[in-house]
Amino acid sequence: MSMIRFLGHSVFHLSAPKLEGLIDPFLSGNAQSCAGPGEFRNLTHLFVTPGHGAHLGDTVKLGLETGATAVANAEICRFLSGKGLKTSPMYIGGWVCFPFGRVKFTPAVHGSGITEGKETFYGGLAVGMVLEVGRFRIYHAGDTGLTIDMSLLEALKIDLALLPIGGRYVMDAEDALRAVEMIRPRRVVPMHFNTFPGIEADPRAFLSALPGWVEGVRLEPGEAIEF
Repeated sequence: MSMIRFLGHSVFHLSAPKLEGLIDPFLSGNAQSCAGPGEFRNLTHLFVTPGHGAHLGDTVKLGLETGATAVANAEICRFLSGKGLKTSPMYIGGWVCFPFGRVKFTPAVHGSGITEGKETFYGGLAVGMVLEVGRFRIYHAGDTGLTIDMSLLEALKIDLALLPIGGRYVMDAEDALRAVEMIRPRRVVPMHFNTFPGIEADPRAFLSALPGWVEGVRLEPGEAIEF
């Protein structure tokens, strides 16, 4: 059985045949996190949406310790390759095949600067992603505001959409509801809220406002969905 487990903020752990992966592995310093980087010894892939610290997180540490391949945009991968990581650079476009299935990057309206010490490096464009694991399709929106491009995802028949609702830097709950209408996934999980001041949101209010044709799932850090 495959599963996706929420680890707080925008972090998700994926376990499936030929895949032990983390999406946006912000574990250290994440007040919501229910897991530390030392708990992941057998990773195969690390997926990064923007280059910001709350998403890039422990990518370098985990990549060096486990040998996992980092999957990100070309600029982030160039940065990570310079740190000694194995990388698989992609960009917004078509599907790319992996041992576990396929990945497609999607537009995200957000920055992607990489900060190291007092310096900030160009991190390319922020992205969202669709992960096709077996026949199951997961859309992780990354950090993004509402965009009409999300309407193109309806054709992909998304099984599970992971959408930010915290506002200020990303969609708020109202815009996330509009995104659901455009994407039309089977299930939706809210993320990127209440991690730090400025992104407070009530996931229960968001879930209760969802249309009847979609299943809303509230995951507490550590809880998982099997597929």
